[in-house]
Amino acid sequence: MKLIFKIASAPEWDEAVRSGAYRGSPDDLRDGFIHFSTAEQVTGTAAKHFAGRSDLVLIAVEAEALGADLKWEPSRGGALFPHLYAVLPTSAALWVEALAVDSTGRHILPSAMRA
Repeated sequence: MKLIFKIASAPEWDEAVRSGAYRGSPDDLRDGFIHFSTAEQVTGTAAKHFAGRSDLVLIAVEAEALGADLKWEPSRGGALFPHLYAVLPTSAALWVEALAVDSTGRHILPSAMRA
């Protein structure tokens, strides 16, 4: 099972849970797809796009469960990133954990990722 990860603001995710579907962040909506990262990419994504933010959650999803709406496309330096061209049913989340920051402003990966 290949897990992919979405970093989202906690309020956005809370709203998605209430409605049953995550439609994406303002950046996702602008770009026309929901940005995901692999386990190897998530630290870089957090540092580049969410530095110092403490209102975040990390959402784990099984890539295969998203079907043909998930595309692997080149981004930073040609690396392939998972992009979802559909809404994300909140029921697809395997787990959701707060993404804490340390005293230097770097994000601390949840224990579920370090296991």
